Formats: sequence, structure tokens, C-alpha cells
Amino acid sequence: MRIALINGSPKLNNSNSAFMLKGLETFISTGNDIIHYTINRNPLTEEQYLELCGMDILVIAFPLYIDAIPSHLFRMFVTLEEYMKTERKKDIYVYAIANNGFYEGKQNHIAFEIINNWCLRCGLHFGQGIAQGGGEMIGFMEKVPLGHGPLKNLGNTMKALAANLQARQTEPSALFSPNFPRFAWRFAATHFFWNASAKKNGLNKKVIRKRL
Repeated sequence: MRIALINGSPKLNNSNSAFMLKGLETFISTGNDIIHYTINRNPLTEEQYLELCGMDILVIAFPLYIDAIPSHLFRMFVTLEEYMKTERKKDIYVYAIANNGFYEGKQNHIAFEIINNWCLRCGLHFGQGIAQGGGEMIGFMEKVPLGHGPLKNLGNTMKALAANLQARQTEPSALFSPNFPRFAWRFAATHFFWNASAKKNGLNKKVIRKRL
């Protein structure tokens, strides 16, 4: 099958979306023609839009933005919709991989509804979405194998997604949190991410908590 892996993250490097697509690719690389697309640097060309219309599978990875999809990914959807309506010659299945900064993966359900509605407009099949909560942890877990430790849910769900993708079948979306206690996640996020980022930018707790 021809499979498009579309990185919808606005980050230029080291994005969670890229990490998750790389993890999925290890399960689907055999026997498939996989083409990568990154839309954060430049818009897709007409040739690339036409290529997407000839795929068997589209896999779209993105971070959650205000309970929805990033604006540059939305712009791509608007353009691709017109191509799909005129150039598509076969059934195409769409799968989505999302991550968000909240601990709860269920926060992504509206974004998946948006993609499902877009698929209906284009005449595509929305196969499934999987969503990882606590997304900012992922960047610190590069050396943790998928399916182990805090990434146990992600790895197991990724394998299930790969099987559904290979079979071109539709399943309910899976929304989950990391295998990490919520209180520990909150502590780590506050002290090792937010406070560290604030200090890096010349801020302190007093300034952050100051009411305007």
C-alpha cells in the first residue's frame, strides 16, 4: 500500500508528532511504500496534493491546539479537500495521531470529530484516531522503548493502530493518558518544564503569579 505520513506539528525539529510517526513506521514499514510530508516549513505543492489523492492511507499526526487542530494543518485540509473532490480515484482511509499537554488524552476527542467531519466532506473514510495525554513528557522519553514504562499505553495502542491500518478497517478512537501518576506528572511539569522555561526567559515565580 501507499501510505502518507503527514507531520502536522508547527515545530521545526524534535516534535512529538515526528516521534509518534517514527514509532508507527516501525510497525508498518514492511511491504508498504511510505512517503513523508512535513507542512510546517512550506505549503505543499500541487504535485504533492495530487500524490496524496493517490494514496491508500493518510496518517496525520499533530498536537492539540485549543481543542482543535493547528491552523496551518487546517489550511492544508481546506486545499486538499478540493483536490480530493476532483482528483481522487479510489477509497482512501485516514488515521490520526494526536498529543496534548493536558494529562488526559480524552481532551483530543473534538479534534478527531473535526477530522471525521472533514473526511465526510472529502468522501474519505476516517479509520481511527489515537491520542496521548501528557504530550510534553514524550520529548523526555526518547530512550524509553514504546510499550514500556510511561509509554506502555502509547506502544500498545500504536500496535493496534498499525494492525487496523494494514487491514484498512475502522475502529473507535483510543484516547489515553501516560502510564505515569498524575500527581508526579504535575510535579515534574511544574518544576522541570514550566519553571525551567520561565527561568530561561528571565522570569521567576513572583512575576509569573503577579496579577495584572
